[in-house]
Amino acid sequence: MLFLKGGGDDAGMTTSQELTGTTLERLTVGDAMHAGVFTCDENASLDMAAAMMARYSIHCVVVLDGPDDEKPWGVISDLDLISAAFDHDTAEWKAGEAAGSPAVMIGVDAPLRRAAQLMREYGIAHLVVVDADARTPLGVISTLDIARVIAGNA
Repeated sequence: MLFLKGGGDDAGMTTSQELTGTTLERLTVGDAMHAGVFTCDENASLDMAAAMMARYSIHCVVVLDGPDDEKPWGVISDLDLISAAFDHDTAEWKAGEAAGSPAVMIGVDAPLRRAAQLMREYGIAHLVVVDADARTPLGVISTLDIARVIAGNA
């Protein structure tokens, strides 16, 4: 798709890819993320993680190292849950056994382009957004959040 910058010559044309690249550089993770995070400790059952996903219509739960820990240890996505449920009893299998670990984290002030790069590099759909100093979770950014930005709906 092409967008006309002005005038009538081809030199003034901008592709949607160029606009998206500019948007991903200009906006930060904080501009597109979902604030707040649903968590469980690594010993929680998959049944509990599944119930949380279903109840709150979310696609991932951040797994913490323990019940009193605030540092992200891993992320269990809906796909991780389905994959684990295919081979294991979800009442007995633990979140820490099914979660992708370590959690891939990004700072709230990082460029959105960096979030997209990390997702592509690690083949994941969710990043844990953390406070740069304390490294505690502030929210989650997903591929769908970035798609909303690309579509102009952020």
